[in-house]
Amino acid sequence: MMTDKFTWLRRGISEIFPDRPDSTNPDENLLQRLAKSDRPLRVKLGIDPTGADIHLGHSIPVRKLRAFQDAGHTAVLIIGDFTARIGDPTGKSEVRKQLTSEQVRENAKTYLEQVRPILDFDTPGRLEIRYNSEWLSKLDLANILELLATMTVGQMLAKEGFALRYQQESPIYIHEFLYPLMQGYDSVAVDADVELGGTDQKFNIAVGRDLQRHFGKKTQFGLLMPILLGTDGVQKMSKSLGNYVGLSEDSLSMYSKLEKIPDDQIEQYFELLTNLALETLPENPRERQKLLALDIASQYHGREAALLAQKTALKVVLEGDMSQTEAVPEFSLANVEFPAKLFYVVSASGLCKSSSEARKKIAGGAVRLDDDRISDQNLTFDSPADLDGKVLRVGKKNFVRLVKN
Repeated sequence: MMTDKFTWLRRGISEIFPDRPDSTNPDENLLQRLAKSDRPLRVKLGIDPTGADIHLGHSIPVRKLRAFQDAGHTAVLIIGDFTARIGDPTGKSEVRKQLTSEQVRENAKTYLEQVRPILDFDTPGRLEIRYNSEWLSKLDLANILELLATMTVGQMLAKEGFALRYQQESPIYIHEFLYPLMQGYDSVAVDADVELGGTDQKFNIAVGRDLQRHFGKKTQFGLLMPILLGTDGVQKMSKSLGNYVGLSEDSLSMYSKLEKIPDDQIEQYFELLTNLALETLPENPRERQKLLALDIASQYHGREAALLAQKTALKVVLEGDMSQTEAVPEFSLANVEFPAKLFYVVSASGLCKSSSEARKKIAGGAVRLDDDRISDQNLTFDSPADLDGKVLRVGKKNFVRLVKN
């Protein structure tokens, strides 16, 4: 029974560390920790509210947190209201803009609402929501010096993002070195047994283990999950790239984007974003896309709304019925610099994978703006107002409504 639960908890995991499956030591083997612990494990996930929205890529560790809740463990969701003021430098080629405490508080409110459909907020003892300002704001200079003394500059520069910036002679500010230490100190403060994160978080999670050891605590296990590719199937899901599915999107927008996921990505989406048994999935690729879109839309909007979205999307595709354009997926023109050529808008919206592909689609007569077929590859628009509210289509199945904000 314990092995079955562990198999489910491991679904979609890229790496567990430490992971010595032959060891009977509960500090080296997570299955032993699960079996021998006389209490529910404390499973930590930290999220920094650096923006207002969460997309499906962000939901992956949150879903794993729910899996641990369902297995009887305690989810410790840490809202990084203090660390968000610095911003995680992981994967960044330059220093992040520091946020105000007011911006962080507003973002935190929206984050909690967006993860509510995923986590169990109701069962007593299954969820702790903590804000890391609770302990980080109380650290004095002596405490900070103690944290800094646990790591060398060489170790910090081994962190991928820092190493690249150092080689490129891009500025690295001293306060950025504090970020991994503060995230690691969160694990000390909440007595974490397990910390969840993407594969890009291994360094930070390992720092948490080192700090727990430094402060005489039991060390946590790190569980790393893949970084989700976006709807383009090329780059990681990102709002700035326009290849994302937001958790707060309406059911039709969510369904319409997900039923177009590339065939080579769809199994990963099922594994990471659903609870469906992978061996029972339909063989037909189109049926897989529809099942994926229906299942995920149902998670956030309910089965009835998801079925209505499926019906509406089919009507738009088969009949070209634009009478329901208020429900068509939206693309914000705020992501485009104007004046802009239409082929660039087509590419930026995610309807084509590149500008060159967008040019070919326009030349081939596959692009429409509302009901007008566009054939001029160099058609240029001076401002977002020229496109606001219009429906951009590529072929029959791909469409977005363009909006200014």
